[in-house]
Amino acid sequence: MTPIDAALLRELPLPNHESSDSKEGRGTVLVIGGSVEVPGGATLAATAALRAGAGRLQIATCRSLAAVIGVTLPEALVMGLPETFAGGIAPYELSRLMARANHANAVLIGPGMTDADAIRGMVCGVLSEVDGPCFVLDAGALADLVSHPPAREALARHAGRVVLTPHAGEMARMIGISRAEVEADPLQAGRRAASLLQCVVVMKGAHTHVVSPQGEAWLFDEGTVGLATSGSGDTLAGVIAGLLARGTAPLRAAVWGVFLHGHAGNRLMRHHGGIGFLASELLAEIPSVMSEAMH
Repeated sequence: MTPIDAALLRELPLPNHESSDSKEGRGTVLVIGGSVEVPGGATLAATAALRAGAGRLQIATCRSLAAVIGVTLPEALVMGLPETFAGGIAPYELSRLMARANHANAVLIGPGMTDADAIRGMVCGVLSEVDGPCFVLDAGALADLVSHPPAREALARHAGRVVLTPHAGEMARMIGISRAEVEADPLQAGRRAASLLQCVVVMKGAHTHVVSPQGEAWLFDEGTVGLATSGSGDTLAGVIAGLLARGTAPLRAAVWGVFLHGHAGNRLMRHHGGIGFLASELLAEIPSVMSEAMH
């Protein structure tokens, strides 16, 4: 496996934005996420996308949350969608959402979403109807990707343009094995999912693996246990989405995203200790870590 470090990133530069670039030149991210129970997941991911350099931000979330998220994150256009009885985003009013998604450069689905049936409909609907952007699927959006034929068929339309970001439990559910099996050989699990679904896989854990659909693998083993905290995965998914929006290829965006997320955690560890810092505190560290890695 190739180590994910500063030397590797020098060989994989990010898009170079000119000083005259407009916000459109740095790309649009659409984050589809949030639920009545977990309203903050979409906000964390969306903020992370901006911190990674995306130029425009849009969020689609539950209607009852839209105003609160809009005030919390005034940089975003926020679209309120109908809610299910369980407090998730209902998938039956997708026409408005499709118009936004088709004009985005990157679409992130999943952070903070909790209604499994609604998520399945949302993922299948968006992947089946939207053409053009790259995608990041995180958290609840990862469920049933292998076992649900409509999801696999929808995903196949975007082969090579999708990044999946599972932890061990999500990977186990996604490919139908036990969590213990995933934890015993996370690289093999990542390779299996990447091959089956023809996606880039970020297999999160104490050591994080990035795997290409062809089975190539990269390893980040410089992280801190402090990253194992609520909202950390939402932040990572948002960083990757932001890099995709800027025009970074999916595999490169995944490698850079893992590095930026990990080293943001390392900075907080030096200032605050090994555990106890918050996922929201990672956000402000991302731009400076990125700037240092680029130079």
